[in-house]
Amino acid sequence: MSDVVELSDVLSDEMVALMERVLAELGPLPDPTTLPPAEGRAQSLAANVRCNVNLPPMDSVTELMVAEDLSLGSARCRLKVLVPLGAGAGAILFVHGGGFAFCSPETHERCARVLALESGLPVVLPDYRLAPESPYPGPQKDVVAALRNLFEVTAAAGVRRGPLLISGDSAGANLALAAMLHEQAEGCALPDAALLFYGCYARSFTTPSYVRFSEGPALTRGKMQRYWSFYAGERVVEEDPLACPLVASDAALAALPPLYLMAAAVDPLLSDTLILGQRLKAIGRDDELHIVPGVIHGFLQNTNELSAAREALAAAGNAVRRLTRRP
Repeated sequence: MSDVVELSDVLSDEMVALMERVLAELGPLPDPTTLPPAEGRAQSLAANVRCNVNLPPMDSVTELMVAEDLSLGSARCRLKVLVPLGAGAGAILFVHGGGFAFCSPETHERCARVLALESGLPVVLPDYRLAPESPYPGPQKDVVAALRNLFEVTAAAGVRRGPLLISGDSAGANLALAAMLHEQAEGCALPDAALLFYGCYARSFTTPSYVRFSEGPALTRGKMQRYWSFYAGERVVEEDPLACPLVASDAALAALPPLYLMAAAVDPLLSDTLILGQRLKAIGRDDELHIVPGVIHGFLQNTNELSAAREALAAAGNAVRRLTRRP
């Protein structure tokens, strides 16, 4: 990773064509963060339907439940368990994005199925509680509970104990990284590695990419400000590493398992990943960081139509094999 990344707003021809096609199909839609939560979620769900067609076949798709944990503060949580044909031992806990407030395992199912095929491991999606009804730390506690209980619960779906990875996109990447910091602070076992895709890691809106891409395309600074307002509620979280992992101490970051970081080049959140990568490098870690050129935030949702999304998940699947030393 270079220390300086020149920001570019040049989109690939394929990305432009896809954005034009989506606009023609769905028309101009209101900003979902300005709607009542239920309406915003319904619009987000409808917009993601087109991303979840031609689902790659799995050996099995199962829904299981993680029990409520009063001592942790987690709620009863549904898990969607995707097991590819010939799956190896181990699993990936994939935490969906959606600004802490939108989306579900179903909106991210095609992306997760492709990751399962590319990695050769089962992928498990937790249906964690959403803000603003359940602000921080509720969603994070649900993810922690899923992480702690994953193999015990998913044994019923044929998932075998082995390497455990945690992954997530956007807000899901925040929750995944924060879950590891939570477990580290509690002295609990950490996953073997993590895959973090275009995450939001701080409640700061003045980074170079926030300034450059403040009006998008797609994700905007205004949307992210409202998402953080949903998630933080009345709390002041800017110095809390379990809400804003970029403020974690050097010692906490140094003790994390290996990380695979991926970002979109045309994204207000690009700097969050770059800053995290720079901090990791400064403390002597050698984590992988990849920037996918010409694509926008959330591009991994479009594996059905966007070759860059398929290639990025293939690269992530190869990273799983490297990080877990699997063939």
